[in-house]
Amino acid sequence: MLMSASSEFVVLCQEQMMLLAQGLGASLSVVYLTQELVEAPTNEAKLVPVVVYPETAMGRQGVNALALPKFNQKLLTAAKEFGTEDTTASNSQQELLSGDQIFLPLIYEDVMMGLLVTAREDRAWNEQERSQIERVAQTLTIACILDQRRTWLEVQLHQQQILQEKQQDLLDNLLHQFRNPLTALRTFGKLLMKRLRAGDANREVAESIVRESDRLQELLQKFDEAIDLSAEDLAPLKLPEKNEVFVEATVEKEDKPVLLLPGAGEKKTECYLADVLQPLLVSAQAIAQERNLQLMSNIPSNLPLVRINPKALTEVLSNIIDNALKYTPPGGKILIQVGQEKDNFQGVTITDNGPGIPPEDLEHLGERHYRGVQAQTEIPGTGLGLAIAKQLVEQMQGKIEVFSPALPSKISLPQAPGTTFIVWLPVVSD
Repeated sequence: MLMSASSEFVVLCQEQMMLLAQGLGASLSVVYLTQELVEAPTNEAKLVPVVVYPETAMGRQGVNALALPKFNQKLLTAAKEFGTEDTTASNSQQELLSGDQIFLPLIYEDVMMGLLVTAREDRAWNEQERSQIERVAQTLTIACILDQRRTWLEVQLHQQQILQEKQQDLLDNLLHQFRNPLTALRTFGKLLMKRLRAGDANREVAESIVRESDRLQELLQKFDEAIDLSAEDLAPLKLPEKNEVFVEATVEKEDKPVLLLPGAGEKKTECYLADVLQPLLVSAQAIAQERNLQLMSNIPSNLPLVRINPKALTEVLSNIIDNALKYTPPGGKILIQVGQEKDNFQGVTITDNGPGIPPEDLEHLGERHYRGVQAQTEIPGTGLGLAIAKQLVEQMQGKIEVFSPALPSKISLPQAPGTTFIVWLPVVSD
């Protein structure tokens, strides 16, 4: 069903009808639009007059007199069928459109959108005048299509707005429900720390629970900020009015951190890589033990300072180590070492002796939602971990290198190609 014609479309039709009257001497011109009858099971259609010029013609015969005669075939059909329809006018219409009459369908992509009818009482139309009237019909057809597209787009924008509001409500509900178990988890971790003595090996596990809970709490706060839309943000979107002009916007690239990324908005600082890695190794060791993996590390004590964002680097290394733990099969080994240097960078190397990464997937690493061959396995994942890690490292002026098969190391196995990730971070200059 055609959407209702806008006031702008009606004004354009009136201007075109005025041109026919003043320029060509048309005594009456009518623009109809095809409106599908939604209650009709056979997809029948009718023509509805939207513009009559001059408007005084409406008073002489009334609206019913302007309705075109019934056609033997449906109007919403291919244009080639239009010429086969019975266009014999009724007595009332013949009286209204006396003289030389022209019926021109408004056709777009073989679909009849409407009809232009014009008549002149004093003389017949010549070939040049008929050509001008055809151009008017083409103009009205284009205007009709643009008008319908505009209306359709406004409907789509409104539906998108409704969907956005529903998503907002859903996220608010989920976040509210997420806070309670997170608070309980952090409380349990603190209780464990109080009950365990300082020398107890399990105390590190309790500390890891509290630390990861704090990390989740920070991410939750960032998430709140990201979806905290104001009333203006949720206001219905509208297209520009007819007097407004579209201007192509130029987007300026700024080095602003992404709101949801860890450490967003925090300045880089000087620290030792061991201070960032040590807490991660405690958590990773517990996970490796549970999955029957051997986790080894080599972190020298005389490492130089690096300039990093500690929270961002924690997220980077956590994602890469988590991938190694996730994709290395039981009985495998993982080696984490620091000390490799190149130019003014210090490297953190994470190597595993798992199945490795196919060559066709290597070039896509770091692309959002790309999982490659891993998407065919039962191992859960979103394809976002490495993309986030890559973005965070680049914000710290570092870089990530990936090698598969893995670089030679003491955990290398002939039957397991493995993978090596090296996170290069800028060293503090003397």
